[in-house]
Amino acid sequence: MFTGKTKNLAVIGSPIEHSMSPAMQNAAIQAAGLDFAYVALHVLPEVLADAVRGLRALEFRGFNVTIPHKSAILPLLDEVDEAARVVGAVNTVVQEAGKLKGFNTDVQGFVGAREMRGFSLRGKSVVIFGAGGAARAALYGLLRSGAARVTLGVRNPEKARSLVQEFCPYGEICVFDWHDAAFAKVVADAALIVNTTPLGMAPRTDEMPPVPWAAVCAGTFFYDIIYTPRETKFLQHAAALGCPTLNGEAMLVGQGAAAFSLWTGKEPDLSVMAHALHEALGEGEL
Repeated sequence: MFTGKTKNLAVIGSPIEHSMSPAMQNAAIQAAGLDFAYVALHVLPEVLADAVRGLRALEFRGFNVTIPHKSAILPLLDEVDEAARVVGAVNTVVQEAGKLKGFNTDVQGFVGAREMRGFSLRGKSVVIFGAGGAARAALYGLLRSGAARVTLGVRNPEKARSLVQEFCPYGEICVFDWHDAAFAKVVADAALIVNTTPLGMAPRTDEMPPVPWAAVCAGTFFYDIIYTPRETKFLQHAAALGCPTLNGEAMLVGQGAAAFSLWTGKEPDLSVMAHALHEALGEGEL
């Protein structure tokens, strides 16, 4: 039963109907026996500042931030952590004594999902397809995890070169046109290949990044942050070559779990969150 003592949490975005966060977070809250409630709030871009003031005034313990507010919310907060500052995006906010602090738990979710598979990056080369917001979180996480070099494969290298300047203090980065013949050599040397583009996401499931498949070495790890569908064409091709694969479900659960810990001070049951995600996606049992 919700009472005057119940601590409130939310996710804000536009659109918001697609969010899996309420299902995961409320399942974790219930499993932990906590007096919290998590709701989804539709917030249009033009009223973001008003919404943040309202959440502060209503003493929400915290909230998640999704598209299109992850960057726009930065100047509305009192403080942000290093990951959020470097990535330039906030997906989790915590309120303490009326102050709002922003975090980027997408980084933790991305790295944690890979680590759960026992894959070590230290001293290895990585290829990322894409250079958008998701690529920034992945890039920061990979470099902080000890990757020797990260190469961005993109449509337009000139637009992506600014990322090299921003992230070069954290490690070695380079950019290639993903149709460049030299890019195939980079792919051949990569221990991990990550898709951060929307290519292959439902409903356009016939798409995928232009991987030079002939250059892929056996054992190369393929990671797609997409989770609808569970197995994209990108991952299907990799699996057919005998390569280990990972989709975006574990990242989604991981970023949510990190947010849960920031709000409650407790570690959630990851299996409960993963089960709730599968049910919300209509996929049934794990």
